[in-house]
Amino acid sequence: MKTLIVEDDFISRKIMEGLLTSLGECDIATDGEEAVQAFRLALDEHRPYDLVCMDIMMPNMDGHEALEQIREIERGMGLNGAQEVKVIMTTALDDPKNVVEAFYRGGATSYLVKPITKQRLMKEIRSHGLL
Repeated sequence: MKTLIVEDDFISRKIMEGLLTSLGECDIATDGEEAVQAFRLALDEHRPYDLVCMDIMMPNMDGHEALEQIREIERGMGLNGAQEVKVIMTTALDDPKNVVEAFYRGGATSYLVKPITKQRLMKEIRSHGLL
């Protein structure tokens, strides 16, 4: 499984990396702009991501905007539905506005509130058929 971890906080990034490295290749982006660039590059190289774990609150470009751009890139390539990358949005904010924004506006696959445990993350990944 190839995963893109998008997280601006160093400790959160290292935790996610530690949870996911045993499942396959992990790339890191520290903000939404880097995430969109990495996503586009992976598609161009014909090595797309299976999973993107993306924080919502980040500098330069937040997770919502990055997800919108990722979905736009996919639509432009004719990818939709089951062909889309699975995106788990992560945040410290557990409020309805962020949930609605992540799912309905952005097209997130799922949503996890920090702190993220290995058990919860693996359950989400399994539910999307990636394990």
